[in-house]
Amino acid sequence: MKWNWRGALATPTALALALAGCGQSAPETAPTTAASAAAPDLPPVMGAEQRIVALGDSLFAGYGLEPGQSYPARLEAALRARGINARIMNAGVSGDTTAGGLQRLEFTLNSLPQSPALVIISLGGNDMLRGLPPEQTRANLDAILGKLKQRKIPVVLMGMIAAPNLGADYAGAFNPIYPALATKHGAGLVPFFLQPLVDKPALVQADHIHPTASGIDLLVSETVDQVAKALPPNPTAPPPPN
Repeated sequence: MKWNWRGALATPTALALALAGCGQSAPETAPTTAASAAAPDLPPVMGAEQRIVALGDSLFAGYGLEPGQSYPARLEAALRARGINARIMNAGVSGDTTAGGLQRLEFTLNSLPQSPALVIISLGGNDMLRGLPPEQTRANLDAILGKLKQRKIPVVLMGMIAAPNLGADYAGAFNPIYPALATKHGAGLVPFFLQPLVDKPALVQADHIHPTASGIDLLVSETVDQVAKALPPNPTAPPPPN
């Protein structure tokens, strides 16, 4: 499918690319790039480290990008440039669905030495591209948000919208999922994560789906404020090891 983010999906090419590279990989901490570390006139990083988990698909995994260019890596750099002592675990897996995200949520959280300060979620795009029933997507995201709410972990949910060629009925069932669940669970919401790239083809890779490195930087600039505001205002340092 050839997605231009405002028109129709015209060919199967981009769908094949979007669903390719689905190999599982272990979550890893997103690196801070040397360029951001060397930027002049940055405020000092202050306070206890705030761990953020980025649970998502290829939009977080950094599909087609160099190391350090993924959304979580660039978001971490942007937060640290503001003096926020953020460290992001990139738990993005290319090709993942909401079912896959739900399946690995507990393992991801339990692998951390302490509960994260925030979880950001970008899941559901592959559900939509595969034409999976929206009620399944809703149920999986509802379960993910419910588990995080039980653990009292704040969430920012990156929303997605249905491709036009899937029809009005599909869009009518899929598009309300994100705002409805954000309201239900008290989560932060970015209504359409990729909205800043609409009508900017130079910021999208040749598959017409995934952002370029410059596209990632635009996504970060449009969302970093909301992520920063979702972090606890007065983080406390973890207790020293025994």
